[in-house]
Amino acid sequence: MFRTVEDRPTPEEVYNWRLYTEATIIATGSLLFGYDSAFIGTTIARQSFVDAFNIVESEAADISSNITSTFQAGAFFGAIFCFLLTEKIGRKWALQANTLLFLIGAIIMTAATHQLSYIYAGRALTGIACGAITATVPSYIAELSIVSIRGILTGFFEVSYQIGSLVGFWINYGINQNMDNSSMASWRVPMAVQIIPAGVLLLGGFVLHESPLWLMRKNREDDAATALEVLRKLPRSHQYVQEDIEMIRSRLQDEARIAEKYGHGSWAYFRGALYELSRHGMWNRVLLVWCAFVLQNMSGAAAINYYSPTLFTSLGITDVALYTGIYGLVKAVASIIFYGVLIDIWGRRQPTIISSLACSLCLWFVGAYVKVGHPADIIDAGGELSPSTEAGGKAATAMIMIYSVFWSFGLNGIPWIVSAEIFPGALRNLTGTWAALVQWLIQFIITKALPYIFNRFGYGTWFFFASWMMLATLWSFFFLPETKGRTLDEMDAIFGYDAGHSSSSEQPKIDPLGASLDRQEETV
Repeated sequence: MFRTVEDRPTPEEVYNWRLYTEATIIATGSLLFGYDSAFIGTTIARQSFVDAFNIVESEAADISSNITSTFQAGAFFGAIFCFLLTEKIGRKWALQANTLLFLIGAIIMTAATHQLSYIYAGRALTGIACGAITATVPSYIAELSIVSIRGILTGFFEVSYQIGSLVGFWINYGINQNMDNSSMASWRVPMAVQIIPAGVLLLGGFVLHESPLWLMRKNREDDAATALEVLRKLPRSHQYVQEDIEMIRSRLQDEARIAEKYGHGSWAYFRGALYELSRHGMWNRVLLVWCAFVLQNMSGAAAINYYSPTLFTSLGITDVALYTGIYGLVKAVASIIFYGVLIDIWGRRQPTIISSLACSLCLWFVGAYVKVGHPADIIDAGGELSPSTEAGGKAATAMIMIYSVFWSFGLNGIPWIVSAEIFPGALRNLTGTWAALVQWLIQFIITKALPYIFNRFGYGTWFFFASWMMLATLWSFFFLPETKGRTLDEMDAIFGYDAGHSSSSEQPKIDPLGASLDRQEETV
């Protein structure tokens, strides 16, 4: 049911447990990011954390902003570092090295006492690691996979993220229900939970196979053939394995043509790729990716994840941990359904338009309720909400949950998919890093600024994000093309790219594992 049609005979052996297992292990990397996005806001707002680090109320907003955004700043530089590291030591060992770095950061945070510098150091290390890991995971899975299930296996990235997010939300609820919030354990336990998936990933990483593409790039063709034998459960002499090897050779030839104007090696490829991306028909794709990730991070979803205590409290909700847990559950289930089943049925453009419009309307309603009802002010003053205000609060809470459903099949994951689909395979080493850089940069800006925005504008914060989502609706309607099922030649036509002047125009276009995209049956 989840297999797409290949334009060559596909032996049943290639759909094997080894491939699925390795993809699952690699995807655990995004679970680290998902958990962080969900647990940190509630954890650092706990009274036990505030007391442990002597945080005074006048500094609370600054410290919360700094702790949260330190992770994003680290992730930005981690994504840059990742491009260099993976080219040098390969996907497998880059993943292992960054998982170890994440573990060190998590241990530092868990063991921290009295000095916030330890928390900042741990956040920076885990951020660097997550930035590199999230830039590595999708391409690593794609390079191990086969065409017919590549979309599903790469989708493990999003599924794993949602599982991590779900665990992060409900860990805090469990602590609220079963622990004394004044105890040190109430903030150390969620910090320590980070160590578990990182440990699983570190140990599981030893059974992974290196990317055949990277091995052949390093002239280790025999090792690449051995890896393909295991991953495909076929002898290297089998036609399917030999075709995989030929596809990778074609991909490498395409990369060499991009680099040839500047010499040989990674630096020459980097310069050649930058030149290609500066040409008409490519630079507008780069701009499209930039806009997609800006709008993704200005949607309010990251803000709700990282600052859920503040935002849910503004609605008059007292059991914040429970409602953030429900929010995380709804978002996770909706995301898994969409990216596991519906993404290749509904496409990219139409869901983004509908999603953005619905999210905007939900946020306008929430902002209007906070403006008119003032629920948080009434509760803080020791008063009781009137029946109408209480009913409005329930409706606003429902709107947040509806928002999470619509968000899940729009800008939540579409930018990552589109950024992978619109570029030629030989440029994706660089464009994948670009997508990660934009994601982390914009997320850093919004997580750093949000406490100040909320303190300054209050209910206007909801209107702020609602306006951005309305802008996203217009952008996706007028500028976002449908990329589902498009060949690379069709992409070139959509964006006005003249392949006739490309340094690689005389050769077939290549997908992430080298599969030719000039064939009619093969799509991006």
